[in-house]
Amino acid sequence: MKSAAIDIVAKFDVNLLIPSQNPCTMHGQGYEHHSVWWEGRCVYGRRSVTETKEKNFAASPSPAMALLSPARPPAAPPLRRWPSAVRRLRTSIVARSSLPFPPEKAKHYRELEAAVEAVERACRLCVDVKKSLLSREGRVLEKNDRTPVTVADFGVQALISLELNRLFPSIPLVAEEDSSFLRSSFSSSQGDEDHSCDSLVGSVLNAVSGNASCGGKSFTYDIVLGAIDRGGKNAVAFGVEPATYWVLDPIDGTRGFLRGNDFLYVVGLALIVEGEIVAGIMGCPNWKNDPLAGNSYSCESANTTIEASEHGTIMIAHVGCGTWSRKFSDSSGNDAQIYGSWKTCSVDSCSMVHEARFCIPDSQTWESLPLSCLYSQTVDDASVRDEHQIILLPTCCGSLCKYLMVASGRASIFLLRAKVQPTIKAWDHAVGMICVQEAGGKVTDWKGNQLNLAADQVARRIIFPSGGVLVSNGNIHTEIINLISSSSSVK
Repeated sequence: MKSAAIDIVAKFDVNLLIPSQNPCTMHGQGYEHHSVWWEGRCVYGRRSVTETKEKNFAASPSPAMALLSPARPPAAPPLRRWPSAVRRLRTSIVARSSLPFPPEKAKHYRELEAAVEAVERACRLCVDVKKSLLSREGRVLEKNDRTPVTVADFGVQALISLELNRLFPSIPLVAEEDSSFLRSSFSSSQGDEDHSCDSLVGSVLNAVSGNASCGGKSFTYDIVLGAIDRGGKNAVAFGVEPATYWVLDPIDGTRGFLRGNDFLYVVGLALIVEGEIVAGIMGCPNWKNDPLAGNSYSCESANTTIEASEHGTIMIAHVGCGTWSRKFSDSSGNDAQIYGSWKTCSVDSCSMVHEARFCIPDSQTWESLPLSCLYSQTVDDASVRDEHQIILLPTCCGSLCKYLMVASGRASIFLLRAKVQPTIKAWDHAVGMICVQEAGGKVTDWKGNQLNLAADQVARRIIFPSGGVLVSNGNIHTEIINLISSSSSVK
């Protein structure tokens, strides 16, 4: 009997990764790329070649087909069995790999695609850890600089570091945390085996292993701690030349993470290529409908607006491709509707300062800002206001959620004042900058200069804006700068 042959058509482009030996490595380190055939179109990596080809399943099944059936196919497999299996494969891949613009339009499509998945996994880690914190009434620790830190802080940095290093080992990472606090905690607990298993390091290891793309079965304490240190302050030394690297804020708004569902926190990741921000992803698991902005996002869509009170949001931007958002799913299910529901986002159209919606850092007051001598503030949007009063949105916590609000059209202005000796971190702004700019807004310091991410030539960790940071919809940016410059309080 002749062996059965089936024509398969691939109507989509996808990277099909087949694990060989080590499930946690890729690109010559354990993963191989293989072709998928469907109705005569072959997809290999990102390159599609239209061509008719037959696959003989009885002979030597390809690794791609091995995914569809755990056992070796019979000599003459019934044709009716394969379409359903292939459809399941196609649905899963399309749901999890698509971005809202084609690869040929985005030079860094592959990096952004991988980063979106990494950030979403990190957001799930946050959701899982937060649930455990609430049930156990909180595991809250203090870092040496007295800011609160959780398993999620370290876990997110380790997870994203591992995911990115697996795919892009040549691109360094600049991130907020290092493992020194964890290592000291681990050393003090090693004497007691039971306590060591329940140590902070053990909790981080469990959180990372439970959310890694490869299952994390081979992860050890040293692997996780090393992944955290890959983004630490002594991990890499840059120079004066433009550099390529990732910038990560594992959790911007840690206090918001700890305070409950009414407060925001963001996982923020940006890609810098030769000194320019080219892509960014912000994940906000508890993004809710803002009563001051109505019950929907300010995103352009012919469909219904996104209701994010249950799913949070993922926002992405790529240079030249705009800013987009969709729901965040806190489960690992294959919900094609969620993964395919990208909506393009834009800043608001406000063109009058007194009509703008402002947000400021949680640690600063309106009275400490130069505009306070010209405008009073209210948090009541329904109140009767004159031309000398603005709306101040109560938004907590961190800086990136303010960028997210401006990029989505919920706020018009984010105003931050730098301290006398500025300690503004690059990861608090990098991803927000590209999301706002691609949404039509503008980001500068208080003198109208672009924020220089390379000002810290060695570590790329600190920026030095003159006066502070101004994030706007672009329409009233120049007017705000002029108002600030006319104030004697500008340093």
